[in-house]
Formats: sequence, structure tokens, C-alpha cells
Amino acid sequence: MTLTIAMDITPADHNTEGLPEGWALTTLRDACAINPPKASKQSLAANAPVTFVPMPAVDAEVGAITKPQTRRFSEVRKGFTSFRENDVIMAKITPCMENGKAAIARNLINGLGFGSTEFHVFRSTGAVLPEFIYHFIRQDVYRKAAEAEMTGSVGQKRVPQSFLETTELPLPPLPEQIRIVRSLTELLMTVKASHEKLSRVPATLKHYRKAVLAAACSGRLTEDWRAHRASRTSSAEFLRAILAMRPERVKEQGVGAIRKPADPDGSQLSDIPEEWAIASIDQVSCMVTSGSRGWAKYYAESGPLFIRAQDINTDRLQRDGIAHVEPPDNAEGRRTRVRFGDLLVTITGANVTKAALLDREVGESYVSQHVALVRPVDPSIGQFLYLWIVSPRHGRAKLLDDAYGAGKPGLNLDNIKETTLALPSLEEQQEIVRRVDVLFKLADTIEMRVATATRRAHKLTESILAKAFRGELVLTEAELARREGREYEPASVLLERIKKERNSGTTPMATRQRSQSKGTLASAKGS
Repeated sequence: MTLTIAMDITPADHNTEGLPEGWALTTLRDACAINPPKASKQSLAANAPVTFVPMPAVDAEVGAITKPQTRRFSEVRKGFTSFRENDVIMAKITPCMENGKAAIARNLINGLGFGSTEFHVFRSTGAVLPEFIYHFIRQDVYRKAAEAEMTGSVGQKRVPQSFLETTELPLPPLPEQIRIVRSLTELLMTVKASHEKLSRVPATLKHYRKAVLAAACSGRLTEDWRAHRASRTSSAEFLRAILAMRPERVKEQGVGAIRKPADPDGSQLSDIPEEWAIASIDQVSCMVTSGSRGWAKYYAESGPLFIRAQDINTDRLQRDGIAHVEPPDNAEGRRTRVRFGDLLVTITGANVTKAALLDREVGESYVSQHVALVRPVDPSIGQFLYLWIVSPRHGRAKLLDDAYGAGKPGLNLDNIKETTLALPSLEEQQEIVRRVDVLFKLADTIEMRVATATRRAHKLTESILAKAFRGELVLTEAELARREGREYEPASVLLERIKKERNSGTTPMATRQRSQSKGTLASAKGS
């Protein structure tokens, strides 16, 4: 297969039609030596130091090798990839190739580098700058085309050398390449700076949401509300009403004898409004339970939902990929069935304490053994209870301490029951929930806009690269030569001359080109 990238011509059109004036359509094979012979054992003394490049040391964003290792020449195994100063290396295996891992080899010890066997190497013959090759192969369209040609087993597919050799390269004259590379470097650095700013926003929003929850559960968020409004029922009266209602609600659940709920530990809380009542989750719940073991045998293709820990790992119930079950028709099955208003908490695994509030009907659903089900006595407190549980400085802090403070693998139900919370009046709870919702929606809107801007920035990168390889980024050498009243060397003439030089065994242009281009990217980055 022959691939033409960023040019509106077919693979059969080996002429200048559709190309900018002075450009030539060639192949990577004719412009580069692809995977040239490796350095021989006689190249260096056995104890001479050389640069070793593992795959993680390749930074595709800057096109450079970061944190290379130093090894002795004698330690380089036969199978390692070999490259020289100014060679371009590209990952050939999934997923590294798909992620665009490629770099220009610079500052190699003794001018030699060795690396992963999963690199392809491009060595310019003098007709093309290393930076020009690097930007060409980093295009999405190139990587997707390469991915389509990969061979091998799933997860271990590789880009074949034959694909590289037949890929067509739109090639401008050498001075124009230099201007294109310089312009690309400056433009892409600006885009990268925007990317970096955008990438910091999610962390800022994460801190913002934590601060909102902390303010909500400490009373600071509604301090002004309390100063100007009086609740019809105080927090203490509201809690007493819940405690009075609790025995009957527990009885309705049919989960055993009615027992005295766990007492709260007020010493766990500080800076709580004096108007708020102190309670344990056990006191405000009529059931705290978890799913049953051994439900794998009840899995089904359809039917009732089976809520597992991974389904609530974002502090929301996610229905994508959720499992289905055909539950047993017995009391144990009925016990783990969820209801509207239930609070679910992960009690084992990496996502311990992640929670979800069932604030809408989900149909017949059950919880797994890794999920605790908390059913409030009064469903009206569910939303505030959820905020308390997910607040990093309140419920979540206590539960994480219980889960990991003593090296335990997770939580038990008593940990949840004994969690203390500060309970506002119902009216203030509703105001807190309303304000948190407004503030979180603002964060969600910003997050969506950042995601859109990030996608646009990526498209801008691709657009810039496409323009570069269509000859639209800088003034062509042909036009510049006309303006300056001078001659210039078209790419076709350059290629022919390089071919003759290679055949005669001399490479003056290659030497001149490397000297001319070396440091082009580095100098632009430092400006």
C-alpha cells in the first residue's frame, strides 16, 4: 500500500500536479534510510559509554528524549535498536505508536544511541530535515493509517517497515523546510501552552468542589441564610422526630430486631453551627446493610440491575456497562433491593467510600457484597446525607480513616453506622443542597467548556500540521526566490543530486543539512 498524506493527489500521481511550486512527491524510503544497519562491534571500545533510550524516555510532545540512561557499549544487547545523532525514532508497537511516541535523537553520548526493539529509525539522506520527518509522522492521519496496516496479535501489533517505505512524502526545497519547521515549532509551542493551561483546570475544579462541600457541611455556605431566616422546626426537634419515627421504619424493613442505634461522637466535629444537631448515621437510618455473597450465579443478559462498586466510582450511579441479575425469590434477595432515596457506599476495594444517592427511580435493582446500602428514616435528608458522606473533610475523611488507618482492606457496616454527622434543620438542608447544586453546575459547565477547548486545541494542532504539509504555512521558496530575483533548487533537483551523491559514496549535503538544522527545535523552545 502507498499512502499519500496531506495532499489532494492519488498514489499514482508521481508528478507535481497539486503540489506547491518547487515541491516534489517522494517516498520516505527515498528521503530517508529506514532502519539503517546497526552500529558494529568495532564502532566503539567495549567500555565506552553510550545513550540508552527506554520507551518511556520518549516525549512525543516535545519530540525529544527525556531522562535517557547511560550504559557501556558492551552492555548493549544484539537485539536493541541502534540510532545516531539526528535520527528520528518512532514507536512501532501499540499503544505507544497510537500515542505518537516519536523523537529526534539529540545529545547522544559518543553520537550513538540504543533503545527498545520497538523503535523504527529514520535517518535523513540529506534531502529532508529530521524535524520535518518528526512533524510528518506525528500527524493523526499518519498514525491512523499506520495503525490500519499494523500486523501481529491484539495488543502487540507493530507497524511494518513496508508501510514506512511506501508512504509518500510531500517535500519542499530545503530552505523552505527550515522555515516550515521554525514556524511549526513556534505555533505548536503556543498551542502546547494553551493545552497546559487547560490541563490545570480539572485539578482546580476538583479543589473547588472540595471547598464547596467543606463549606456546605460546616455551615459556612449558609451562614447568611441562618442570619436572616428562622427554620420552622429546629435541628434538635427534627432529629427527635426522626428518632421517634425510626422504630416503626426499622420494623417495616423486616431486617431483624429493633435495637438502640449507635450514639454520635461529638468530639469528631469542630466549627459546626450551634444550631445544628449531632447524630450518628445509625440514628437517622432505618437500615444499613450490604449485598450478599455468591451472586455471580445469578448474572443474566437482561433483567434487574446489579449495582457493583465500579458502577458508583465517580460518586454517581453510572448505568453504562452495568450488570443484570435474576435474583433469588427469598428474603435475602429482597433485603438487598434498593429503593428511591437510598444511599450507596463502596466498602471494599480501591474505590472504598465512593458513594451514590438514588435520587431518581432506577427500577428493580440490587447491590453487590462490595456496596453498603443506607436507607434514611426520612428520605428528605438523603441529599444532605450524601453531601456529608462525600465531603473530603467530613464523612469521607472519617470513613477513609476507618478503612485504612488500621491497615484494613475496607469498611464494615459498623464503621458507617458510627459515622457522626451534624444535622441542620430540614429547611437549611434544602437550602444547602440548592446552593451546592448551583455551584456544582457552574463547575460542570466550566469542565465541559474546557473539554471542548481541549478538543479544539488538538484539532488546531492537526490543522497546523496539515497546512505545513500542503505548503500553506510559509511563503514558498519559489515565490521568495522570485521576489528576491535569485535562483533556487527545487526539491526534485535536490533529490536527484542526493541520489547521485549516495551512489558515488559522498554525502556533503547530508553533513551540511545536519549542521544547518541541528538545534532548530531547541532554539525555538528556548526563546
